[in-house]
Amino acid sequence: MTVPGSEKLREVEINNPTPYTYKNIKYEANSLKSIVVVDNKGDKVKLENSPKLEMRITRKNGKKNILLFDTVIVENDTLKGARSRLMQNLRREIPLSDIDKIEIQDSGKVYKYQ
Repeated sequence: MTVPGSEKLREVEINNPTPYTYKNIKYEANSLKSIVVVDNKGDKVKLENSPKLEMRITRKNGKKNILLFDTVIVENDTLKGARSRLMQNLRREIPLSDIDKIEIQDSGKVYKYQ
């Protein structure tokens, strides 16, 4: 199973909100432009992809993991994504069969594509 658009990674650049650091951050992101989700009231809402979005994944064993939404791809039967923009080798792979719930939230961070 592949989410349309997720198989195409592109290099993006965002501002670096860390104090005393002026260099932008570059990384590979998915090509999704938006996603339709269901909010707490049960209404469908269209979210535009942004470096501010995070995915909170609850596994069937109760463990929770946070991934950066714009880095997430589905490859075969596994969800793959980054946990950090500053330390880009911190990645997580989660089998789809282990996932109980996925929530998407605005992190409130001041990241913007450049």
